[in-house]
Amino acid sequence: MTGELSFFELGTGDVERARAFYTELFGWEFEPYNKGGRISTPTVPGGIHPGDAGASPYVFFAVDDLDVALAKVRELGGSGDVLDDDPQSAAEFGRFALCKDDQGSAFGLHQRPA
Repeated sequence: MTGELSFFELGTGDVERARAFYTELFGWEFEPYNKGGRISTPTVPGGIHPGDAGASPYVFFAVDDLDVALAKVRELGGSGDVLDDDPQSAAEFGRFALCKDDQGSAFGLHQRPA
């Protein structure tokens, strides 16, 4: 459904330390992937990546067509760019864009995999 929370991403300086913290805090399960990992929660899937110490969580909202939604963001005075548009990653995870609204508040868009 368009607009529903569909994915979140945590940036961290130390992935292993963050895994230990969130596993203990929430009981989340982590599956290693590349240098980060996948996060399993009871409701919304997530990811974790290194090299982003102190980052705020990235929250992604579902859209049916990332290109159309990104064009609408720009039409409304916001900005945004597609993240890694690698076909293999898109097939597995979908496509993502990081955006800012017309006042500079950050959010993401997520087109689920086909």
